[in-house]
Amino acid sequence: MDIHSIIESPLGPILLVGDGSALTRVSFDVGGRAGLRWEPAAFEEVERQFAEYFAGERVAFDLPLATRGTPFQEQVWAALDELPYGTTTSYGALAARVGAPRDRIRAVGAAVGANPLLVVRPCHRVVGADGSLTGYAGGLERKHELLTLEGALQPQLWSVVG
Repeated sequence: MDIHSIIESPLGPILLVGDGSALTRVSFDVGGRAGLRWEPAAFEEVERQFAEYFAGERVAFDLPLATRGTPFQEQVWAALDELPYGTTTSYGALAARVGAPRDRIRAVGAAVGANPLLVVRPCHRVVGADGSLTGYAGGLERKHELLTLEGALQPQLWSVVG
């Protein structure tokens, strides 16, 4: 049985889910907890690293992770893991990074959108080709806040598209 906890953050409550040895899901949607056992002590290290991240003291998470995606999703998610703190990339550039042809950019976008590890796996660093903030499962306001925290957002160059 998977376990869970909820931590507080400057962006609202965050649901943490794990399998007992690795983090399997991070979500701002804290409602999806059916069938999960409450076990906050199991997430103390995760909570500590989140606190450091939001305090501007941590630029990368160092946690055991376990996801269950298709081979293509896992390939895209691995590319997300390589995006440095304080930077952004476009969906097209991410597609090129994983060797997907230009006609597969939407598939790359879908894989980014299916990322089960928000914040930890930095899908918030993927933006539109024109620099617009598009598509984030945690909401565009949170994406804006995360990029601002990381220093990647230059307000005069960015717009939020809903």
